[in-house]
Amino acid sequence: MKKPASHNVRAKLALVVVILVLALPAFAQTEEERAAVRATGNALALFKAQRFVEAIPHFETAIKSLPEVDMLRFMYGFCLVAKSKQTSDQDEAKKLSQQALVQFKKAKELGLQNEDNDGMIKLLEGGGTGHFEGKAMYSENPEAEKLMNEGESFFARSQYDDAIKLFTKALEIDPKIYQAGTSGGDSYVAKGDFENAEKWYQKAIAIDPNRETAWRYSATPLMKQKKYDQARERYIEAFIVEPYNSMSSRGINQWAEIVGKNLGHPEVKVPEFQIDENGLIVPKALIADTDKELSPWKAYFAVRETWMKEKFLKASPSSKEYRHSVQEEVEALRAAVRSAQEKKAKTKHFDILAKLDTDGLLEAFVLLGLPDRGIAADHAEYLKNNRPKLRKYVADYVIQ
Repeated sequence: MKKPASHNVRAKLALVVVILVLALPAFAQTEEERAAVRATGNALALFKAQRFVEAIPHFETAIKSLPEVDMLRFMYGFCLVAKSKQTSDQDEAKKLSQQALVQFKKAKELGLQNEDNDGMIKLLEGGGTGHFEGKAMYSENPEAEKLMNEGESFFARSQYDDAIKLFTKALEIDPKIYQAGTSGGDSYVAKGDFENAEKWYQKAIAIDPNRETAWRYSATPLMKQKKYDQARERYIEAFIVEPYNSMSSRGINQWAEIVGKNLGHPEVKVPEFQIDENGLIVPKALIADTDKELSPWKAYFAVRETWMKEKFLKASPSSKEYRHSVQEEVEALRAAVRSAQEKKAKTKHFDILAKLDTDGLLEAFVLLGLPDRGIAADHAEYLKNNRPKLRKYVADYVIQ
């Protein structure tokens, strides 16, 4: 069975998020560049949450700074078509569809090889209004898809009771529509009915507990009722399930501002280094053996070198090339701590790492506090088996 268009796009989204959201901050020096980073993260997060209309202004900002990224163009066009479905003004719908067609064509021009992109060009060039004929956004079941589209249209017009009825029918037909749960919850929040909003958000959480959206949305009515402790738990959950999604941290940041808490990962600074042509790690600043505060990091570098040269491929025989992993980073940090203890180097960095390890939270710290592209690839598997540790790390260390 052919998967819906939105499913195909989301299957590629993890790679786009890692490349853009994690890589962009490295060169975001000006305020304009930082704004582009935020906009890109927000656009991708809203797209993943199927909040297509809300994502549009974020994509517009992101594309101004990243005009050559074909997938951004495609997703922006997808969002414009989604908006066209929510307007009863046919002229406005056609205008949005034509704007989307421009984006789909530009994505193809930039080199995007994607059957969904090609299909949308064909549809829109044929005079389609962008109503995704044959393209499912919410469900592969045509009737459930139709109900969801109609429900979202009612929601956009603030006709919440009508929207809820359609979301209910859609879930009865296809119990796996995550967006039905979040949109139903949003409808009840708009009505001021927080009790029923909670029930609907829980429907979405039950469908996929590893998506941040419903966790974060469900905290909103709790915050409105000043149930801050309960809201905190929801925001923590949102953060640990999708820590590299800029939207997932937004809620807990807002919570911290309201309750007067500071947020921050433990401060552990690994000396900057580069890798030479022989695959050896060279610290950017000379580290003397007599320097008790810095010399323990030589043990860290030695472990990293071993993993880069041979250990990673032995530990992951299915991998074709090396990548930085949680296992490597944890082993290297432990080596540094042991060296510091042997040298009796009393610094806060090594004391913090030792305590994290004693608490069983060193892996969680690496995943959430020291992520890079390679480490991020280990998150899903760790979450599956160690969710309580990630939760405890945020509660005990990040919330200060």
